[in-house]
Amino acid sequence: MSACLLAGMVVLALSGPEFRLEWTHSVERQTWRETWRIDEDGLMRLTRAAVKGSGAGMEPGPGAVLEDGWWVWSPALPAQTSLLLAASGATGQGWRLCDAARCHDLGRTASAPIRLRPCP
Repeated sequence: MSACLLAGMVVLALSGPEFRLEWTHSVERQTWRETWRIDEDGLMRLTRAAVKGSGAGMEPGPGAVLEDGWWVWSPALPAQTSLLLAASGATGQGWRLCDAARCHDLGRTASAPIRLRPCP
């Protein structure tokens, strides 16, 4: 089953309903990952989070376990209709959105936030 996301005004075709967001924390310079799933009801559910290290504003969640140097857990976050990605330009990398087949870089330079939502 394929899926798609709107990233602002850009359509991103996905190879399936799951995607991963990855970014570098602007202060601690540690990598953060979240795995999301687009459900048939058009909502996005956070299924897994992982952080490489810890620090101010990036503590591992409840029940986190250490796997290959990453603190990994399953967050208890309600389903989301959209995500707002800040594009500060402070890390030089922005956001990386990947599915099973490819990755897209978003918000590499300072700009308005990017709204990410499933295609209608």
